[in-house]
Amino acid sequence: MERRTPWAATGRSLALVLLAVPSLLLTGLTVVALVLAPLGVGLALLRALLPAVHGLARAGRELATSALGHPVPLVELRTQEPSPLLEPGAWGLGADGTLRGTDLAALSRGATEPFRQGWRWLVDADAWRLLGWVAFAGTGGLLLSALVVLLVPVTVAAVVLALVLPAGGVPWPWAVALVVLAVLAAWTWWRHGDALGRARAAADAALLSPGRQALLEQRVQDLAASRSQSVDDAAAGLRRIERDLHDGAQARLVSLGLTLGMVAELMADDPDEARALLQEARGTTAAVLRDLRDLVQGIHPPVLADRGLSGAVEALALDLTVPVTLTDRLPGRPPPAVESAAYFAVAESLANVVKHADATRAWVRLQADGPVLRVEVGDDGVGGADPAQGSGLQGVRSRLAAFDGTMGVDSPPGGPTVIHLEVPCAWSSPKTSHSSATA
Repeated sequence: MERRTPWAATGRSLALVLLAVPSLLLTGLTVVALVLAPLGVGLALLRALLPAVHGLARAGRELATSALGHPVPLVELRTQEPSPLLEPGAWGLGADGTLRGTDLAALSRGATEPFRQGWRWLVDADAWRLLGWVAFAGTGGLLLSALVVLLVPVTVAAVVLALVLPAGGVPWPWAVALVVLAVLAAWTWWRHGDALGRARAAADAALLSPGRQALLEQRVQDLAASRSQSVDDAAAGLRRIERDLHDGAQARLVSLGLTLGMVAELMADDPDEARALLQEARGTTAAVLRDLRDLVQGIHPPVLADRGLSGAVEALALDLTVPVTLTDRLPGRPPPAVESAAYFAVAESLANVVKHADATRAWVRLQADGPVLRVEVGDDGVGGADPAQGSGLQGVRSRLAAFDGTMGVDSPPGGPTVIHLEVPCAWSSPKTSHSSATA
């Protein structure tokens, strides 16, 4: 791990020390709420406290992210939908002078909602993770951050006293001890200040990250979403194939059958006309073959099966108006489904380069990082690509999500645009060499 100077860690530690003040207040109020929970009042107090704790945890999460250099997840408070009784305009007098709203049972539910929500959070493991963090932020975390902050004034104070005390008649061994203290404090701060700050950030990350249950629930939601998207994509693909066959190959085959019927009728009476119709039928057959070839190309390009991902991307780049540099550093071939998903993701990304980037060159890099296929598609165009603004990149993200893959887009205004694709996979068919080509 790279060692950094402790200045930034000291600034973050000072912010965490200040954050400990509301943390201590919320910890004290939480203890009161837990003590009063059997009486019911504590549940309502807990319902009011936990959103404040969660807001404070957001600030702690940002500081931990800055210290560790990677995003730190934050647990979420699970809440139910608000009662209709609490919505603006839910109450009032109707035209007949009666109270507008729901019945007494609904009123009772609205009145007890804070208590019911407080109880749900009381038995929620993730809510207890937040309470554990706020308690740590005001106790052990405070001591750890204060240590980083206090090393600087301790060093300065020891140096000042070492210079001042001998002038006041204090024996010189005290001055030497102060100098030794200053040196130790300065060395500890300079050498280990950043490490202490990271240790506090790592503890915060461990407490603020979702627990196993929340991760499993999120995993189920992600799988359900990707499954739904995959089903929709499959249905859309089948409809497209049906439409292409009906409007293309099927129509041409019907025409071919009619032409051959006319040839059979004219063969005896007008051989020249029959030969002309046979020539026309030959052209129709060639058109049918082209339609079927294009259809197969859209489902699974034959070159992908024959030459793998690198060869298929190289063949794809040959038809583009923008020069594409391909770098292949794959140890083998990924599974066919992953290979197909990666190919179509690259194809869509390169199509966007041609249509929108106004680029003079593009590049594709294929490499492996352990059991992960990493693909980078970049160009030197105008930048400003936004996945939320078009269906193409959204489709790429959905296609990769079915394989637990991810897509990241880095496209500042003015360029360059770089799309990062990552898909977990198992490698097979190891290669003996890597290649780099320009198309």
